[in-house]
Amino acid sequence: MQLIRKYNTAAPRYTSYPTVPYWDENTFSMDAWKQSVLQTFHATNTTEGISVYIHLPFCEHLCTYCGCNKHITVNHGLEGPYIQALLNEWDLYLNLFETKPRIREIHLGGGTPTFFSSENLHRLITGLYRHADLLQDATLSFEGHPNNTTAEHMQTLHNLGFRRISLGIQDFDPRVQDIINRIQPYETVARVTEQAREIGFTSINYDLVYGLPLQTLSSVQATINQVMQLRPDRISFYSYAHVPWIKGTGQRRYSEADLPKDEEKRALYELGKEMFAQNGYTEIGMDHFSLPHDTLYKAFNNGSLHRNFMGYTDHHTTLMIGLGASSIGDSWTAYGQNEKQVAAWQQLVNSGQFPVVRGHILNKEDLLLRRHIHALMCSFETTWNKADTQCDAIVEGLQRLQELEKDGLVHTTPGKIYVTAKGRPFIRNICMAFDARLWRRLPQSQLFSQAI
Repeated sequence: MQLIRKYNTAAPRYTSYPTVPYWDENTFSMDAWKQSVLQTFHATNTTEGISVYIHLPFCEHLCTYCGCNKHITVNHGLEGPYIQALLNEWDLYLNLFETKPRIREIHLGGGTPTFFSSENLHRLITGLYRHADLLQDATLSFEGHPNNTTAEHMQTLHNLGFRRISLGIQDFDPRVQDIINRIQPYETVARVTEQAREIGFTSINYDLVYGLPLQTLSSVQATINQVMQLRPDRISFYSYAHVPWIKGTGQRRYSEADLPKDEEKRALYELGKEMFAQNGYTEIGMDHFSLPHDTLYKAFNNGSLHRNFMGYTDHHTTLMIGLGASSIGDSWTAYGQNEKQVAAWQQLVNSGQFPVVRGHILNKEDLLLRRHIHALMCSFETTWNKADTQCDAIVEGLQRLQELEKDGLVHTTPGKIYVTAKGRPFIRNICMAFDARLWRRLPQSQLFSQAI
């Protein structure tokens, strides 16, 4: 409990390094972004292929816990123009590439991708395929809201090669569902899960969240018992990020008094972790659990687990193209984020302009630190060489790790850092030791959610 109090500080989730608040936009330009994307494409397209993340931001209702970029509307007339703008943006990248991209991975995220009709999703995916090659072992996945994900949605996407579906469950307790404005009965989730398996989806993920308002040990235990009846292939067990200073009125429907406190919140995670293990799930990276037959488990075991703005993936692709409002692209040496507002993003794309409005070009130090933070997040270890220790940021990071090593969270040798079993819950704190940009400019206000 002392460790939880000591290390429950605000910390990034490290889907990138540098993290978005520490991007140096003064060195970023559209020309530099295009050049970086093109260089990575030429270097990796024939070997790895590329990943494509597509942000579909529309939701009919606001879930008050949500930290995603979303557009709340019941106007489904917005679907068609948004799909066309996505295809227009894809054309901009196709013109930049000049040769056919080889697609290794597609993920439809949101928002609520199943806000869109199956016809419009078919139009989107076939439009992507028209001037690209889909690799035989490509991984195609989408996020679905159980309340509006239909058999038609799933059959349409399955016919197009999708085999992974992620369902946002969060919690089955009626009181919790009410306060976070996400009412979805167990029976609804069971129906969608059964239909997905009948159609042929081979990997079903459930998103669960701990630390939500009104959650208790008994309510989380009941939720996980219901989850175990359906036995998804993967489970994402996320810490609720209470950031009302960023997300505004939605997260102000309840107060901090409604939230489980430090030790209480960590107890919810430990309960979940224990119950998952008892039911045959293995902890993968941070917040993820998988059954042994799933590709995420296999990637973790063979060292190919990858982490980017889509979270953990079982394919390593150096180039990720982000399409849609607020999407972030990653060329490994640069990040570029699209305009967040839907109307402004559409206007840019439809006028033939790349909608990237901010980004970061990684320097040599960034690339070195990114490699080690990525390894820690994916493998709970990283190795060193002499050249690394000639970098001041690495030396400073190793000095910061000394306190964590005294607490038994990491073990260091001259050539390696290993995160102990005791240290895994504190992986964000461990990675933060190497966050040189954060330490050089400590935030004057809270930018990140709590680590625990």
